[in-house]
Amino acid sequence: MQLMQLLKPRWLRRCYDWTLSWADHPQAQVALFLIAVIEASVFPIPPDILLLALALGRPQLGLRLAAISTAGSLLGACIGYLIGMLLFVSVAQPLLEFYGAMAQFEHVQALFRTYGLWVVLVAGFSPIPFKVVTISAGAFGLPFLGFALATLLSRGARFFLEGAILRWGGSRLRVLLERHFEWLTIAVVLLVAAGFVSLWLLH
Repeated sequence: MQLMQLLKPRWLRRCYDWTLSWADHPQAQVALFLIAVIEASVFPIPPDILLLALALGRPQLGLRLAAISTAGSLLGACIGYLIGMLLFVSVAQPLLEFYGAMAQFEHVQALFRTYGLWVVLVAGFSPIPFKVVTISAGAFGLPFLGFALATLLSRGARFFLEGAILRWGGSRLRVLLERHFEWLTIAVVLLVAAGFVSLWLLH
């Protein structure tokens, strides 16, 4: 199955196409930062898609691209936290309802009551929409500094793992990624779900 077939409804597919279209733009690294910012607060497509596309073309920039993604995601997470804390009724709730994520929001709230900041550490390295976690953290009132540190650790681990794999994977890995880019894009995001699934099942 093609990745495009997984991205429904149509507006979500358009978001994916728009994100990937930045790979050939002169300001691609700026776009990567901004996409990482909005993905952690309001946007549905993870920056990994663009990070992988850019690093395929220039593997030597893998760690730089990871740092850009991490910085943007941290800023976006802080914005999401503030939206959840200060603007839940007017902004966060309509946004979550638009994405059909209210059930996820409620479940994350329950996980926060049991596991606290560990949820951020695990979720930042998993395919759960991170904006749900950041908004939930603000609405729940998690300690901001702890939240920011957990975000930095988890998102940094995720992006630097991807960047390092492409930086040092060599030409053989690059050929493999180019041949199976869509499948491996899914795999990069989904394989890290094991920790979150374990936490989910323990609840």
